[in-house]
Amino acid sequence: MDQGLIPKRYAKAIYEVALAGGAQKELYGEMQRISSAFAAEPGLNPTLNNPFVSVADKVALIKAAAGGDTAILGRVLELLRQNGRIGLMRDIAVAYESIYRKENKIFRVVVTAAAPMDEAEEKRLKDMIVSHLDGGAMEYTFRVDPDLIGGFTVSIENERLDASVKNELKQLRLKLLRNN
Repeated sequence: MDQGLIPKRYAKAIYEVALAGGAQKELYGEMQRISSAFAAEPGLNPTLNNPFVSVADKVALIKAAAGGDTAILGRVLELLRQNGRIGLMRDIAVAYESIYRKENKIFRVVVTAAAPMDEAEEKRLKDMIVSHLDGGAMEYTFRVDPDLIGGFTVSIENERLDASVKNELKQLRLKLLRNN
C-alpha cells in the first residue's frame, strides 16, 4: 500500500472526529507545531521509527513537539499507538494541515523580497494577494533573500509570481542565447 495513503487516511479520519467535537482548529495548531518541529529538527522522524526507542518515549517526544498534551492529541496518539503507527505522526500532521487548509480555504503565501519592505508596500501587496484568493484566508510568511537583487516573488500554494531582478536577468540571458 502507498505509504502516503495511510497518513492521509488517518488525517482524514482524525479531522472528521475533531470536526464533530469542534476541536479541529485546536488540533490544527498542534499539528502545525508538530510538523514545524519535525522540519526544524530532521532527527525527530528517524527517532520515531527507531525500534529501540520505547513507544512511551516516542509519545512524549510528539507531545513535546506539539507544545503539550491535550485531550484530542492524547486520543490521536493512543489510536496511533494501538495501531503501531506512531512513526507516521509527521506525515499525518502534514496531511491534517492540508485537509484543514482545504476545508477552510486557507492558502499558504510566501513573499520573498530582496530587501525588507516598508509597511505601506507590504500592506498593498497583501491586499492584492487577498483579492486573488477569492475570499480565502492566508497564512502569510515574509522572507528576505538578497540573491533576488531586487523585486520579489510570491508563492501561493503551487502558483508562483516572480517579479525579481534575478529572474529578469535570467530571462534576458535566455533571450540573448536564443538569438545567437
